[in-house]
Amino acid sequence: MTSFSYSLSVTSPIFFNSYKYCSVPFTRTGQGRRLRAPVPRPKPRLLVWAVQENQGPRRLVDIIRVLPGASRNYFRSPSRRALFGGIALLGGFYVAQTISLSFGALGVNDVVAAVVCVLITEYVTRFYYTQPKLTFPVALLNNFKMGFTYGLFIDAFKLAS
Repeated sequence: MTSFSYSLSVTSPIFFNSYKYCSVPFTRTGQGRRLRAPVPRPKPRLLVWAVQENQGPRRLVDIIRVLPGASRNYFRSPSRRALFGGIALLGGFYVAQTISLSFGALGVNDVVAAVVCVLITEYVTRFYYTQPKLTFPVALLNNFKMGFTYGLFIDAFKLAS
């Protein structure tokens, strides 16, 4: 078995050479000649390595094992947590409106759909309040439930008027 490895950088001609096409400011000298100002070259930031044998992770299982730690680091920022909490809230609202519209327009199995929605909502509430430690995915699930419940209430007010 032969082993091989290669690397590509962002500044290699395979990707692009953006410094050739950027506008360069000119400076004037005493004789009226125009000289080009030096262009700062970007440092390579992306390196791609293909590694065989036991030199690094290459299987899908290795990538899946890294994902929880990477997502934990990604969601440490309070702004990202708030953003995804809002997305979960609005996603629940959207799903509630979609379910209400589809079953309400058809008029078939709307009672069964309402029972399923109430059971899911109650199960999520019980699951949320029985957790010994609150984790971010559980908080997202609760936000989704709150948006779902809010969407059903808004739809009930629309139908009552």
